[in-house]
Order: sequence, then structure tokens, then C-alpha cells
Amino acid sequence: MLTPKQHELLLFIEKHLRETGCSPSFEEMKEALDLRSKSGIHRLISALEERGFLRRHKHRARALEVIKLPQDMAPESVAPKGFAPNVIKGNFGGRLAGLRAEAPEAGAISLPLYGKIAAGLPVEALRDNEETVEVPMSMLGNGEHFALSVEGDSMVEAGILDGDVVIIRRGEAADNGQIIVALVDENEVTLKRLRRKGQSIALEPANIRYETRIFPAERVRVQGRLVALLRHY
Repeated sequence: MLTPKQHELLLFIEKHLRETGCSPSFEEMKEALDLRSKSGIHRLISALEERGFLRRHKHRARALEVIKLPQDMAPESVAPKGFAPNVIKGNFGGRLAGLRAEAPEAGAISLPLYGKIAAGLPVEALRDNEETVEVPMSMLGNGEHFALSVEGDSMVEAGILDGDVVIIRRGEAADNGQIIVALVDENEVTLKRLRRKGQSIALEPANIRYETRIFPAERVRVQGRLVALLRHY
């Protein structure tokens, strides 16, 4: 359920994108909603992003993307005459870019399932995958999420088995000891426990049969951290 101001802002952004091809500035949004400060716009955009209606593209100015519109914002109910929504559906741009969208049943969210990730030796993540997996909303917090299928047994001592689906909160920040998705040399992705020491990063398995791999920090980028796990019996 969106607040009236969230509804109003989402509709304004969608209309501006459709008519101009670019997202409105914060000043334009502030004036359109008759708000006193831009901080109110920041809060509204964050709320819409958390609910999966908007996506912000980092490192790009004025880069907002409308992911979906709620049913009660259909043109015939609240939109101006002649308005036709331009909703972007499932076009996941960039490596491991997550997207949350509402699943059919209440209390669940449909996340993009990007394919298999090695819990043994690193493999390139499968990005061109249109599959999704439904996840209870209670398992997720703020931010963007995506799902990956686990292949391998190097994390069994952490309770992660071959065939499990891991839910990852997208981001570049992680603490020592957390289980992360790591991008190595820009083309290999693996699920391991993070250990930092000086200018080095260790990717630590949870299986004594596998060795910890150590890299210079510049060769490894954190793509997200583990927040939940799904298993079918």
C-alpha cells in the first residue's frame, strides 16, 4: 500500500519519463508535489525503491527507472486522460543487478533467479536468465535482492548445500565473517565467507576439503551478502 504522496510522485516520474525520456530533477519533483524541501523527495524515492516500484541507477545523474505501477494506479482510475503507463518488466541490466517485484500471492515477492553460483570453484554467474523465485517478504529487509542457485559443496559446514537457493542483498559493503557473493577479476563469481587483512581479501570455504583463496583487494568486488536460504525437500 502506497501513501498518497508516494502515489503522486510515482505517477509524476512515470509521466515525465514517458514524455521527456529522462527522469525529473529533485527540484521539479519538489515543486510538483508542493513540498518544502528536497529531503522529503529523497524519503519518498527511498520508500518507492524499497517497495520495488522504482530503481535508482548509481553513478548516473537523474537516473530513475519505473519498475511497475500498482493496480490502483491504472490509467482509468487515477491517471490523467490519455495517460498510458510505460512499465519496464524484468529487464535486469548489469551484472547481478537485483529487482524486487510483487508475487501473485500475498506476503511473497518474486525475485530474479540469476542461475547457478559455484560454492566450490568460481564460475561466471548466469545473467541471461528470466526465471524467478518467490520469497516470503518476512525474509527480506530494505534494499535490492536477487537469488542464485548453489552448485557445489564448499559451504556445507555453513549449512549451504548443493541445490539450495540463496537470497542475496545487493551491495558492496560486508563485514569480516559474512557470507558474500564475490566477483573475482570481473568475470568469476563465487559464494564464500569474507576475510579481509590489510590489502588482501581471503575467500574462505566452509568445507575442510577446499582451500581458502587469497587475492589482492583490487581483484575482488563484493556483489552482495547472504540474507536467507531456500531449500526444497
